[in-house]
Amino acid sequence: MQKKVLITDAVHPLLIEGLTNLGFHCDYEPSLRLEEVRKRVSDYEGMIINSKILVDRAMLDQAEQLKFVGRLGSGLEIIDLDYAKEKGVAIFRAPDGNCNAVAEHALGMLLTLANKFLQGDPQVRQKLWQREQNRGFEIMGRTISIIGFGYTGSAFAQKLQGMGMRILAYDKYKTNYTEDFPFVEECQMEQIFEETDILSLHLPLTPETKHLANLDYLKKFKKDLIIINTSRGNVIPTEDLIVALTSGKVQGACLDVFENEKPATFTIEEDQKFQQLYQFPNTIFTPHVAGWTIESKERLASILLKKVENLYL
Repeated sequence: MQKKVLITDAVHPLLIEGLTNLGFHCDYEPSLRLEEVRKRVSDYEGMIINSKILVDRAMLDQAEQLKFVGRLGSGLEIIDLDYAKEKGVAIFRAPDGNCNAVAEHALGMLLTLANKFLQGDPQVRQKLWQREQNRGFEIMGRTISIIGFGYTGSAFAQKLQGMGMRILAYDKYKTNYTEDFPFVEECQMEQIFEETDILSLHLPLTPETKHLANLDYLKKFKKDLIIINTSRGNVIPTEDLIVALTSGKVQGACLDVFENEKPATFTIEEDQKFQQLYQFPNTIFTPHVAGWTIESKERLASILLKKVENLYL
């Protein structure tokens, strides 16, 4: 019987071609819902997933033939890693596949905020010429702190090199990581709290990081600050961010991720909360697409394919 792989999200064709060459039959169904995956998973030796598919204990118990799961990206909070290991299921991810895209996106959001592009563009289209109203600020000379110096944090630091900024970094689980980044200062949080002008979060979602950047955390910063979050929405409580934006503690926010990224499921309370957030002019929002580029789609496919090949060859 031919080995089968279920692909539940849009992927670059090279991944399907490569898996086919390895002897797999690929069921490519990017619109498949979680409930349907649960019903069918027992037929598959492999799965390629993105964030909509939850590989929990129930899923793994159903997946009697499953040997690997490939995650299109980096976040593994959707997978029960301990139980997968117990079941002998290999878990592959590709954080190096889209880290450059995330870094470029974060820098783009910061520069857009600083230069008031979102305000100036529609004004010009309406023949309004408000030059003083659109006076921005420069990031040169400011201190930016990167929390989490993994693939995306370090890629963002590389983009910032040459921007004339002071770059601080903190990673709870890494030390001596700036040897390859001599333009970055490895710091403890005490220094981060004292000196930061701009804060960029590059963290996985874990019980430890959920709601890490709450109001108490933000109040520890000596200066009012700008926040960039391209990691996971649940790192920042929306309600606390609204309070910090209202008080001026947070001078601006660039968010690609949110606590709830499915507007159709908003409760009345959530809808009111997000509508309040959307009213702040010193904010920029994108729909969790920081790592979502033409190039990263191909790169993610290539990296996952190599990992599957290494498992079988």
